[in-house]
Amino acid sequence: MSQPPGEPDQPPSPYEPPAYGQPYGEPQQPHWGHQPPGAAQPPYAPQPPYGQYGPPGPGPQPRGGPNVLAILSLVFAFVFAPAGIVCGHLAKRQIRQTGEEGDQLATWGLILSYVFTAIGLLVCCGWIGLAIWANSDNGGSY
Repeated sequence: MSQPPGEPDQPPSPYEPPAYGQPYGEPQQPHWGHQPPGAAQPPYAPQPPYGQYGPPGPGPQPRGGPNVLAILSLVFAFVFAPAGIVCGHLAKRQIRQTGEEGDQLATWGLILSYVFTAIGLLVCCGWIGLAIWANSDNGGSY
């Protein structure tokens, strides 16, 4: 193959094997992605300007998981119901202010706490009434 005028003959690179079927010493056809000697390199894609950013991301996200006081409200509903009422109301206030999860837990904690407190009061009143009735003198003598 002939070289363009003014171009010196360049031997093949010792690091690049010859193409299949070509003996050593003959010029090789350019591989895909390689430019023949003397060809201009294609221009690079334009770079974006520095210092420009996209739109701001979303604000702070609520913490993962439900509010701790909402969980405690539900637990205390079964253990000590008046504490469940207090925790439930505090949890509702915190959830309104911070946007945390757990509103339904707090609601169920409040409902169950009020129900168990009412049942506990009825049982206490019934116990007291039974004690008074048992100690009352029904007109009998000793």
